[in-house]
Amino acid sequence: MSATERITIDGKEFEVDPTLTVMQAAKQYGIKIPHFCWHPKLSVAGNCRMCLVEIEKMPKLAIACATQVTDGMVVKTKSERVVQARNAVMEFLLINHPLDCPICDEAGECKLQNYSYKYSTGYSRFEEDKVHKPKRIELGPHVILDDERCIMCSRCIRFSDEIARQPVLTFTERGTHVVLRTFPGTQLDNPYSMNVIELCPVGALTSSDFRFKARVWEMSSTESVCVGCARGCNTNIWVRNNEILRITPRTNEAVNSCWMCDHGRLDTFKHISGENRLNGPLVRRFGSLVEVGWDEAIARVVSELRAYRKHEIAALGSAYATNEDNYVFAKLMGDVVGVKNIGFLPHNDENDKDNFLIHQDKTPNSFGVAAVGLTTKGAEEVIAAIEKGTIKALYVLEDNILADKKLASILANLELLIVHSSVKNETTHRADIVLSCSTYAEKHGTITNFEGRIQRIRPAVATMDQDRALNNFEMSRWDKFAAHNDLWGKGSRKDARSTVRIIASIASTMGIKWKYNSMEEAFKDLAEHVPAFKGLTYTKIGSSGILLKELASTRYNKAAKLV
Repeated sequence: MSATERITIDGKEFEVDPTLTVMQAAKQYGIKIPHFCWHPKLSVAGNCRMCLVEIEKMPKLAIACATQVTDGMVVKTKSERVVQARNAVMEFLLINHPLDCPICDEAGECKLQNYSYKYSTGYSRFEEDKVHKPKRIELGPHVILDDERCIMCSRCIRFSDEIARQPVLTFTERGTHVVLRTFPGTQLDNPYSMNVIELCPVGALTSSDFRFKARVWEMSSTESVCVGCARGCNTNIWVRNNEILRITPRTNEAVNSCWMCDHGRLDTFKHISGENRLNGPLVRRFGSLVEVGWDEAIARVVSELRAYRKHEIAALGSAYATNEDNYVFAKLMGDVVGVKNIGFLPHNDENDKDNFLIHQDKTPNSFGVAAVGLTTKGAEEVIAAIEKGTIKALYVLEDNILADKKLASILANLELLIVHSSVKNETTHRADIVLSCSTYAEKHGTITNFEGRIQRIRPAVATMDQDRALNNFEMSRWDKFAAHNDLWGKGSRKDARSTVRIIASIASTMGIKWKYNSMEEAFKDLAEHVPAFKGLTYTKIGSSGILLKELASTRYNKAAKLV
């Protein structure tokens, strides 16, 4: 057998790998063959019959998903026989499908809708009553099933069996009354259960969290990275009226393929518009934290830092913050303030990891912080110095360090605590100055996952000093066409600033002029001074990220000890 074989698809000749199926070969060359049950990451089921093609010398139409290519094969994907077969398949699938499009969450991103428009006849000969099946079935804590919409593609079953390794789904009853069910005494509750929602080509499986909240065309979709752990799964952030409504996985074969865990989907964005969200800087007066303007808060930080000697001040960077944030923070504390005691705290959970995506490091950027030059050993030295009483002032970057009760007792010795935070927590409650910083969904920046892949985050939610149109945000129809008197154009915006901007303002008040007019300029400065990032730009990082140099990996392994 030759290394490649020649096949002809729709009159064009191609050289393809002999191990591929017709579907895979066509996809490789950008030829679209409609399909419901086939998925590149799942085994072949061949039960929807939507991918039927005509192959010369074969008496019957063949399914492209399960037919392997052979040398000299001639395939037709648009012949009259194929078109008629697709019409028949669509008519069959739509016979009992409910007319739910106006209320279906999948509307606007539904394969059945798209294929009905492109490959169906546009009318039905079926005049009898449709078969009715149960609706609103809870398969698990996060997934709701509508049996009437299910087309029995079996994608969800195969995912549960082959990817999630929780074989709890099956078809029962069969015939016209077939339904999807979990086995008795089980439910779909694995850590990746919500992936079946994207896998479902119709609206049969929906998210109990997102259900009925918005239509897809009402939301903007922004490329980003999950901050739930050190994996750094690629995501899309979906926003309506300046509020995140859902997060879905974005395909990146080098990181997360096309999957992500339920924790990343549900627990990494609710705080951005939550009740505990900070809305402007706070300063302690007469024992209580009060809201102040940014100029007053920055001036207070500078005056307080100047009141202490260099050896009495310590700083803690954050593996929750970006590379740019930590670099500029370390530059301020080290070069300007003269602080010697600086590091960052690890956040590991050995009981929450697996061999698929979930990583024990619960921060998104430990690798990047270590590559910038901060160490966990440095944090240990800071804590030890505070315990001894030699450190009187501590500056903390985006980390709730007082959530650890052991640290809370040690840090009681401090005279001054300055904190960057986006939400109210144990650390902000104890702080003397709280600087309200932007979340990962409100700023540009980069984070580096545990494998050393640097990836970009982008703003999806606008803060008070941003405008979605002027600041080049991804725009939904609501964003584009909202009038001045439309309520949907007036979503809440928080008074928060990126850490880089806050630090640059502090430096400026101290007489140091850093021209960081954009986050890209801050990253350029970082790339010029930190060897691991040398030569990198936002353009080179792109949408899929890029591996840092070997130097970063070496420093990370020795300094952070998290791999």
